[in-house]
Amino acid sequence: MIDLHVHSHKSDGTCSPSELVALALEKGLTAFALTDHDTADGLEEAIRAAKGRPVTVIPGIEFSTSYEDRDIHILGLAIDYRAPVFLSALAGFVASREQRNEKMCQKLRDYTHIDITYDKLKEAFPGSVITRAHYARYLLEHGAVSDMPEAFRRLIGEQAPCFVPREKVTPHQAVRLIRDAGGVPVLAHPPLYHMSATQLSHLTAALTREGLAGIEALYSTYTPGEEMHMKSLARQYGLLITGGSDFHGSNKPDISLGTGRGSLHVPDNLLDDLYRYKNQ
Repeated sequence: MIDLHVHSHKSDGTCSPSELVALALEKGLTAFALTDHDTADGLEEAIRAAKGRPVTVIPGIEFSTSYEDRDIHILGLAIDYRAPVFLSALAGFVASREQRNEKMCQKLRDYTHIDITYDKLKEAFPGSVITRAHYARYLLEHGAVSDMPEAFRRLIGEQAPCFVPREKVTPHQAVRLIRDAGGVPVLAHPPLYHMSATQLSHLTAALTREGLAGIEALYSTYTPGEEMHMKSLARQYGLLITGGSDFHGSNKPDISLGTGRGSLHVPDNLLDDLYRYKNQ
């Protein structure tokens, strides 16, 4: 069994990359993809921790992109995370995030009068790419909210007063970047975008022309109908099927590594298909 969608504390998960390796071994996984948001910072640690152990770490990433006012995520699997074109793009994403974080901290200070700065967030979560999940935890720990969902609902959700949108690439650009880095681009969890069947088909067709290679057809929260729809889309456009839990540790306490909400099963042969595609 494998898991092709996993997050560490380098983005918005709560486990270190080494802890993920230990947990994967405990769960009996043969491989997992570390796919942190817009960063590859945890890959070296995870690969080192897995060396000589019966689990493979697949280098990955999850890009947050913008398409028709929706947040669309593109997974990059089996990437060359040392490729110069890839590292250059990540540096640009970091700069964009930093500008956005400074603005959000200012809004939160003005609105709540809480002592929050970007430097304080980085001190609280060292080595992490700061996401809104980190804001929510910081606000909870400093008494500004009673739980993390309240932070999103009242302060930092997309319709809340302290939200600042981040400049994002398009999903087409993310697909091209992943291919340039030798990776396999996959459309992550499409049902979560709440598109009509026609809209999703149009997006999938356009991204396939750009070089999209797969669809995340197995996922922690899918209904049987959603899974069937994703497999049908994959067949229609000649795409690989991938699957993953979207594990975030205690930030998503109902999602377990490898098994999601208990019924997820991603078979090893999907990884074989992925590498056959990559090496063709």
